[in-house]
Amino acid sequence: MKYALLIILSILTYPVFAQKTPYIQWQEAAKQDIRLLPKYGNQPKTEEQQKADEILVKDYLAQAGTHRKASELLIKLGFNYLYKNDPKTAMFRFNQAWILDPNNENVFWGFGGVYSTLGDFDNALVQYEEGLKINPKSSNIITDKATIFMTMYMKSGKRENINAAIKLFNQSHNIDPKNQNTLFKMSVCYYLIDDCTNAKKHYLECKKLGGKPITTEYTNALNEKCK
Repeated sequence: MKYALLIILSILTYPVFAQKTPYIQWQEAAKQDIRLLPKYGNQPKTEEQQKADEILVKDYLAQAGTHRKASELLIKLGFNYLYKNDPKTAMFRFNQAWILDPNNENVFWGFGGVYSTLGDFDNALVQYEEGLKINPKSSNIITDKATIFMTMYMKSGKRENINAAIKLFNQSHNIDPKNQNTLFKMSVCYYLIDDCTNAKKHYLECKKLGGKPITTEYTNALNEKCK
């Protein structure tokens, strides 16, 4: 258990609020601010809000040229805020990306990421499933879905969760064998069940591709366990 906390920190794509209080506050705030809900909670907008949306679309189309490209710009901004532990602003950007292109599966990747950050894995999975309906072969969404099951395994120790994670990671890897985030998390997943052969295999594959997501803490943990 020496490296348990370090492993948990290293596998997550974004920071996670373990406390209930911030999410309760989020839920209360969302009752008054539809921008905190995916797709604005499918609520009707005021005339002022509709005009703001029109200006947003016009401005981003001028920058990017197409709805898809404009949507991707906002998704990138959203993830930047998520990595900075600012899920509120991230949700604003993902919703704006949805306005630009409601059929962009990466919007739902972002929505899922926000809920993952807030520790609401059930709603995160709902968003990932919606994204996968649009693009069943999204390696990024499948990998983050797998990460939720891996995190659930670390909390509960239930074998069905780690089995689900492994199945999803392998599915994602088959779609995009060069996804470093997938390879790194696959390595961590096998590390957790003491499968050193596969843990090392995927670690080295990730390393060969650049090893961008690999942390020093995980490298040390792997080397200590799998000598």
